[in-house]
Amino acid sequence: MLSPKKVKYRKRQKGNNRGVAYRGSKISFGDFALQIMVPGIITDRQIEAARVAITRHAKRGGKVWIRIFPDKPITKKPAEVRMGKGKGSPEQWVARVKQGRILFEMAGVEDDVAIEALRLGAMKLPVKTRVLNKALRGCLS
Repeated sequence: MLSPKKVKYRKRQKGNNRGVAYRGSKISFGDFALQIMVPGIITDRQIEAARVAITRHAKRGGKVWIRIFPDKPITKKPAEVRMGKGKGSPEQWVARVKQGRILFEMAGVEDDVAIEALRLGAMKLPVKTRVLNKALRGCLS
């Protein structure tokens, strides 16, 4: 799973995830991209599941870029523990993504294969997404 090698602080506050992404909202590397439509959080396991689905459908052809990284720790307390006694220990890593952010990019495969692969990858994610084409400069789904 994806996780940072080192972080400055072990536990982090929740914060908010409002607004639209300006950075990372354009296709930079590939020909097709998967763009998020609503803000949300995506776990390291969901990113990996989507990546596996995309590469499997493309039969390991072409190239896939992952444009997000889970750098925020999520803490949990054990089951049946009373209130208080401090914050729980870090359990998983998530990426907070704003609306409009590019999640995955693809190049080096046929158009229909790339569109279907990104669609299958989108099914593994808990947020609404759309497939973009660099040549058409627009949405395909």
